[in-house]
Amino acid sequence: MCRLIGYLGNSIRLDELLYKLEHSLYHQSYHPLELKSGFVCGDGVGVGWYDEAGKPFIYRNTIPLWNDPNLQELSQYVKSTSSVGYARLAGIGEPLDISNCQPFRSEKLLFVHNGEIVNFQQTLYRPIRDSLGDSTYHLIKGLTDSEHIFALFVEIWQSSVDSTLVSSLAIALQKLTELAQKYDTSFSANIIVSDGQTVVAVRYAYGTQAPTLYWYCDDLTHPSQVIVASEPLSHQNWIAFPEQSMLFVQADSLIPKISSLESYS
Repeated sequence: MCRLIGYLGNSIRLDELLYKLEHSLYHQSYHPLELKSGFVCGDGVGVGWYDEAGKPFIYRNTIPLWNDPNLQELSQYVKSTSSVGYARLAGIGEPLDISNCQPFRSEKLLFVHNGEIVNFQQTLYRPIRDSLGDSTYHLIKGLTDSEHIFALFVEIWQSSVDSTLVSSLAIALQKLTELAQKYDTSFSANIIVSDGQTVVAVRYAYGTQAPTLYWYCDDLTHPSQVIVASEPLSHQNWIAFPEQSMLFVQADSLIPKISSLESYS
C-alpha cells in the first residue's frame, strides 16, 4: 500500500511535510510502520500543491522518494497552503510508468489514493470506464485502479453545479460499492482530495479492511494547520480515522469536521 499525506493551513515549505518531521513521508517511504503489504514504497513519488493564485501543480517521478534529489531541492523552495504527497508501492503487474504515479489532477482538483480494487483488471476496470463520459474517460492515462477511482470521482463532481467534494466523494464510494457487489470483488479506498481551499479525506473499504489513516490539528480551538497521513508524521497527538469515516476541513476556519460514512452494503 502507498503512503499518503495531505495538508491545509498556513503557508509552509513542502520539505516540512516531506522531509523534516521524525516520521516524514521520506522516512515512511523506506521504513513504513503500518504497511499491510510489501516492505518499502519505492516505486515512485509525487507531490501536488497550489500557488498563491490557487493554481495546482504536480511533480511526479518513478524513482523512490529517498533517491530523488530534484524533489528535495524543489521542496525547499516551494511554499503552499494546501498540498498532497504520495510514496508509491506498485500493485502486482503495474508498470513503473509516470502515468501510474500520483497525484492525479483535473482542473483545480488534486487527488491521492491508497488501497486497491481486488482483481481490478478482471472486475471493475471495464465497468468503471463504461460509466464515464468522454471528458473523464480521456483523463485516464495509466492502468491503475487509483486513477480509475479518480476519474469516477471527477465524473460525479462535474455532473452538477451543486456538487461538492464531500457529496461527490460519498457518491463515488457508493457507486464503487455497488459495482464491487455486482462483480463480486472488494476494495479499499483511503483518499485525500483538495481544491486548494478545502481538503476531504476518507478511510473506507468494502469486503476488506482499509489501510490506516490519521489526522493532526495543531490547535482545535484556533488551528493553523491540519494534516492527514497514512502514518503519524511525528510523536504529537495524532488521531486515527475509524473505518468508514470522512474528514472535511476548509481554509477559512481550519476546524476539522469528522463524520461517519454508510457502508453502502
